[in-house]
Amino acid sequence: MMGAVGSTAAIGPEAGVDGLDAIMRRGGDGLRERMARTELHLERVTAQAGAPLATHANATIVAGGKRLRPLLVVLAAESAGGPPETDDGEERLVRAAVAVELVHSATLVHDDLIDGAQLRRGHPTVATVAGRQVAIATGDLLFSRAFAELALNDDASQLSALSDASSALAAGELLQREDAYAAHVAVERYLRRCELKTAALFEAACRLGALTAIEASAALADALGAFARRIGLAFQMLDDVLDVSGPVERTGKARGTDLLDGTVTLPFILARERDPELATLDIARLRGPRQAEELCERIAATGALDEARERALAVVAKAKAALPTVLPDGRAALLDLVADSVVERYR
Repeated sequence: MMGAVGSTAAIGPEAGVDGLDAIMRRGGDGLRERMARTELHLERVTAQAGAPLATHANATIVAGGKRLRPLLVVLAAESAGGPPETDDGEERLVRAAVAVELVHSATLVHDDLIDGAQLRRGHPTVATVAGRQVAIATGDLLFSRAFAELALNDDASQLSALSDASSALAAGELLQREDAYAAHVAVERYLRRCELKTAALFEAACRLGALTAIEASAALADALGAFARRIGLAFQMLDDVLDVSGPVERTGKARGTDLLDGTVTLPFILARERDPELATLDIARLRGPRQAEELCERIAATGALDEARERALAVVAKAKAALPTVLPDGRAALLDLVADSVVERYR
């Protein structure tokens, strides 16, 4: 059974803080305790890895973020009747939540390395502090610890859900590399990339939560997974809007960072359809933050940001409308708030 826990789950700038605070308040003591247990277990798992990798793995975890994916695991479980009322039932839920966040953290370490990023959430990246080889090993460690944790739940369906999402992440990264600096990327291809790189892990989070619950069923796991997949898609779409709209004080990175890296995102795709000069622009010729900032201004002038935002909001609306009607009212409302917190990031 759950006992008193002294820490709280991390909340950071990656999503709307006010929305997440509202979720924690409405979720009550049980939700706060489960998220606190998840936070403590994350730190414990990474600290156990042994020096020197434990230092970098633990720093990645402690740097925080809002823990949206573990939150989805917990809310999905509670929506499906909650875990069995035993110590093991609670531990299985926490392990599932931790596994999802470890995979997410691993992708951040590897993405920072690929992108040459200097900072992550205001902190120097592992690659910046310790170099390329240590960053690769740290990301690999986080991946391996994720599956080691989930294997303790002794449930092949849970392992399959996380494995499918991890494979999707790799496929999405390869697709993004294929499209780097591409002259033309179709909206449909962009959305597919978002589904692979971001939405798949959101979906896995809700699937895992449902599978740890008393009322676990394939149908409910599918329904909650579909909800989370749409939320993840909208999350990435709005993140790409923020890359263009900024400001750095809000996003933690300079405007147009993704464009400088050659990542062709929805605002740029839509802007090129509206502005013939942008349609001929080779972003491989961008030189530094100043030119990227100027390109962001040109994209914004086309109205593409508003269109991209509206498309994302439509995805969120579909997600909320598709929530299973059989969910307990309180937990359905909390999942609605999760969807709203994604939108809150843009405001």
